[in-house]
Amino acid sequence: MKANTETAVEAPPNLASRERTEPPDSARAGTAALAMPGAGLATTPLEVEDTLAAKAAAQMFAALGVDLDREHRLATPQRFIRALREMLTPPRFDPTSFENADGYDEFVVVEAVPFFSLCEHHVLPFVGTATIAYLPDARIVGLSKMAWVVQLFARQLQVQERMTGQIADWIGEHLQPRGVGVQLRAEHLCMSLRGARATGAVTTTTARRGALLDDPERRDEWLRFLAATR
Repeated sequence: MKANTETAVEAPPNLASRERTEPPDSARAGTAALAMPGAGLATTPLEVEDTLAAKAAAQMFAALGVDLDREHRLATPQRFIRALREMLTPPRFDPTSFENADGYDEFVVVEAVPFFSLCEHHVLPFVGTATIAYLPDARIVGLSKMAWVVQLFARQLQVQERMTGQIADWIGEHLQPRGVGVQLRAEHLCMSLRGARATGAVTTTTARRGALLDDPERRDEWLRFLAATR
């Protein structure tokens, strides 16, 4: 299937330069204290990696002047790493498909699939919903698999444009449908909380494959559906 990916996004603002300063003694002390707890308890490669990452995170917070000696911050680096690990670990799922025994030949659409991902520029979340449509050929898939596919590509460092195309390509490869359409709408916290501080701004990206590119009737049907659900 031919591919086309369309986007409507704002370029990320330039990073502001910042004078580097030496972290305070209290922050350095917090780093040293956190290097010890649990260090001898890591037993798996993943635990070892997380322990090393937590030590690096403690150094990062210290360099930013964060006092880690306060009670509620003592385990903050470990929690930070565990949270990142969860958000950056794609789910495993069985992409089982089934014969299209009834010969269904109209759109299958799953809309308003919630997702969040981490922007690879600032490692801040972007949060939104996905709408996925495909025109079946010989195979169909359980509807929950559409949500799993979104999570598969959301749980990694991402840019929204690439993620949109990856979802469309996965469906095209695994189902070989006659056509695929994907739309993502998301708010990017890197644009809402910093820089332009454009709170509430929504970025929309779309990808079309197969009949949604080649067949004007199917393309228009897809576009009318998107317009009706805005």
